[in-house]
Amino acid sequence: MSTPVAVPNTLLLFGALLLLGLIGAALANRSGRLPGITGMIFVGFLAGPSVLGLVSPTMLGEARVFVDIALGLILFQLGLLLDVRAFFSERRTWLTALLECLLTFAGVFAALRGLKVEPLHAALAAAVAVSSSPAVLLMVARELKASGVVTELSMRLVAFNNVAAFLLYTAILPFVHLEQQAGWLTSLSGPLLQLAGSVLVGTGLAFVLVRLSRWLLPPEGGDAFVLVVAMVLISLGLAKSLPVSPLLVLLTLGLAARNIDSPEHLRSVQFGRGGELFFLILFVFAGANLHLDHLSQAILPVLAFVLARAAAKWLACFLVLRGHGLATLPSATTGLTLVPMAGMAIGLVQSTETLYPEFAAPLSAIVLGAVAVLETVGPISTEWALKRAGEVPAEAQLRH
Repeated sequence: MSTPVAVPNTLLLFGALLLLGLIGAALANRSGRLPGITGMIFVGFLAGPSVLGLVSPTMLGEARVFVDIALGLILFQLGLLLDVRAFFSERRTWLTALLECLLTFAGVFAALRGLKVEPLHAALAAAVAVSSSPAVLLMVARELKASGVVTELSMRLVAFNNVAAFLLYTAILPFVHLEQQAGWLTSLSGPLLQLAGSVLVGTGLAFVLVRLSRWLLPPEGGDAFVLVVAMVLISLGLAKSLPVSPLLVLLTLGLAARNIDSPEHLRSVQFGRGGELFFLILFVFAGANLHLDHLSQAILPVLAFVLARAAAKWLACFLVLRGHGLATLPSATTGLTLVPMAGMAIGLVQSTETLYPEFAAPLSAIVLGAVAVLETVGPISTEWALKRAGEVPAEAQLRH
């Protein structure tokens, strides 16, 4: 009688995957050409269902809570970086953001329609294309210790992109409901209630967070990390129990906390070593979730999506920034930091899949195929852009 082969349990695989992610990041950094994120994503991809199958779909589902926490912390931090009054007081910034979003939507929509993609699918994909990955930008900038005009401007643009993508997607959803024979009331009220509910929940929780920070933390300042993590967890749990978007709730939480009268030590909260763990989880499991079959299902629309999106973002940033007096090099590199795309894009598509699985299938193939490409080349593009802009210290340059 043969002895059954022992199957490693989920905790063992989870720990091993994180360790391999650290090794992948270290090897990427030592190459001198790749950011650590690329190594994390590549390790996750190799271990995922598309290649070695060490990480099963079941395990990916079990790890979803950690990925949600990581993405929630990143969206919250991104919201903290955007001072709304300062944003709209700088003509160069808001004009760049507006033109970049409009040109991206129009460019991707035109490219997909040119390939005979259905109008609603093309419009939804174009709305998704407006979003950018805050996780990649934050992680690369942190890893390189980048600072300067391009870094700060890119952070603001990414925050605006994700809000704009959600608004555009929400504006198109009523037409999807109507095509699927939903009534006018459902078609109009559903998306609007989700949008309004997300903003209200996020804003309300931000007021609670500010009050708690004043009560629990010393007046001279203190470490708000544990408090922020607790509020992010509460926000995620509440958002998942209500008909609202967890992504928009967390982004609103950060935006509201930054723009109401909040303490300085809350605005400048640093995630430190604890935050690095969440980044590691996010990117390793993002790699494991990449599927080559999405590329094969819609190779031409995926390529059109990727190229049109990158060209539109780069062109819009270059034209506006150069026209408003920014030097040629930072004007030419800012758009390249917006290439990565992941969290918001996946979340928007999944919301449509939940409502209408058959309708969402072609949309998912295009968007998730594009995510596979953009999460691979995006970190490289972002690192190269920040280096070329001259915003990376010499010691960080030597490590990469």
